[in-house]
Amino acid sequence: MTDQTTPATPPANDGVFRRILDSDLFYDFSRRPIIILSALVTLVIILASALAPWIAPHTPFDPSSLNLMDGFTPPMEPNAFTGNVYWMGTDSQGRDIFSAILYGARISLLVGFAAVAFAAILGITLGLIAGYKGGWVDTLIMRIADVQLSFPAILVALLIFGITKSLIPREMQEQAAIYVLILSIGLSDWVQYARTVRSSTLAEKNKEYVQAARLFGVSSIRILARHILPNVMGPVMVIGTIGLALAIILESTLSFLGVGVPATQPSLGTLIRVGNEFLFSGEWWITLFPGITLLILALSVNLLGDWLRDALNPRLR
Repeated sequence: MTDQTTPATPPANDGVFRRILDSDLFYDFSRRPIIILSALVTLVIILASALAPWIAPHTPFDPSSLNLMDGFTPPMEPNAFTGNVYWMGTDSQGRDIFSAILYGARISLLVGFAAVAFAAILGITLGLIAGYKGGWVDTLIMRIADVQLSFPAILVALLIFGITKSLIPREMQEQAAIYVLILSIGLSDWVQYARTVRSSTLAEKNKEYVQAARLFGVSSIRILARHILPNVMGPVMVIGTIGLALAIILESTLSFLGVGVPATQPSLGTLIRVGNEFLFSGEWWITLFPGITLLILALSVNLLGDWLRDALNPRLR
């Protein structure tokens, strides 16, 4: 009797991981040092902000943990009264700037990711409907998009923010500020998703596989979800990556103008606005370090988006 052993089949996860390593996208990524550095910087900032309660030396937004005697402590210098040393100094209330940046980045990233997700869902849905249905539906959606494109995104966001906040009771405005901000940024940024998805849908809906699905009686919703949507997600990923950087900058701009998140939950933009009040009195570090963090984060995400746009473009391969 011969002993026959069945060869072990590799786990499914190994196959997926191997396909990722063998893909053209990863090959191009692994040979671009700037893109690798951008990805690492973005990942470090995201992880550091997510782990802020465990990484931050202090809880900057807990009044009971603040010491006013530590106010305006320069970076890496002992305080004249308490002797405490802070990496990036403190602000007027004695808040550790490093801890404030970690917590502030959490708000900026949360608003950025949520606004991009909301804008993408809205834009993809309207783009699919406009491209697939055509006719007056397509005309109506695209004319609304054209009108919105004639205004800067920040003005649209300010208008939506003001209208939405006026509809919320005054006692609930502070708690709902983040949600209003996400809604405002998302509604000001859905147009590019809709226009891109519409153009891709117009090209896909007349192809043979879509015509065959119609002949078999497949519903329009199922055709859009299972056949057309997967084929238009490539450009959407590029727009979403670049849109994340723009959403973070737009959130910081609104917060800098004083119409963003409340002071009890400050983002990077709020920290920059607070530090700007003391910029010309010698306390430069209060606004410099949050500004550098915002610059590095936006630049890294933008570089990733630009690389992804080129890598997914077959004409540039």
